[in-house]
Amino acid sequence: MEKETNTLQEVIDRGYDSLAAKGRLLATYVLSNPDKAVFMTTRQLAAAVGTSEATVIRFVRQLGFKSYALFISALRDLIDRKLTLIERGNIRPPVKSGDDEELLRLVHQDVDDISAMQKGVDLGVAKEVRELLKTASQVYVIGARLSFSSAHYLGWTLSKIRSNVTILNGSDSTAMDRMVFAPGGSLVVLIATSRYPNELIRLGKIARRQNMKQVLITDSTACPLAQFSDRVLVAPQQSIPFLGNPVSIISLIHYLLHTLASGMGDGLKAHQEQLEKAYMENDTWFN
Repeated sequence: MEKETNTLQEVIDRGYDSLAAKGRLLATYVLSNPDKAVFMTTRQLAAAVGTSEATVIRFVRQLGFKSYALFISALRDLIDRKLTLIERGNIRPPVKSGDDEELLRLVHQDVDDISAMQKGVDLGVAKEVRELLKTASQVYVIGARLSFSSAHYLGWTLSKIRSNVTILNGSDSTAMDRMVFAPGGSLVVLIATSRYPNELIRLGKIARRQNMKQVLITDSTACPLAQFSDRVLVAPQQSIPFLGNPVSIISLIHYLLHTLASGMGDGLKAHQEQLEKAYMENDTWFN
């Protein structure tokens, strides 16, 4: 099924009338209690509505999902966009009794996120993204709110590899002015994490109207910017983040930058020699 263009809400709304009575009960329960259903096994979900596991699997397949895991992933995408900070706090795991236990839990969560990114990333698309980053006449890297930290990391480090890199904060209204007058042939790289700020979506639409190439780095294929981006790289979350977690996106960006740098040849050395000369002339670093 096309998760890129259909949220779980839309899928259920469209298929609701064709579901059997038990299927409708499951649909109603899932949409009414998404924060509970997202953590349930097939057996637990079946018990919650008084039906069988076979009915749950049939319900999932009727909606167009090949597996229950994909259904839960779509449910996670849905609630991740809808949950407020307070609601996220209510469903997050309790803090462990000791600092060492909590540190271990969070580290394991980060490792799981990075591992999911590594297993799921499309290396062919990553190669195409590197080529765009290498050859574009001008690169604009844009993030907003939480994703601006990741965008700044990408843009700042990319500027150590090539010239003509501009970092824009999508929450700054002047970013729109910069995009409107961006030169032809520019590449726009958008970093978007849930809950997907409207200001970032507006900038993506401007880039599309300007016929600029557009790369999206995000945490879900359900990101609304995916539908009008030329290339999409996804670093998925394995849990619903309470305060936001950019770890897997940063890891993906780290990979892109290092593999890009390794393919720049003599141009990288010349670029960095010029930078070091400027640093020395302006006494940039503490000595």
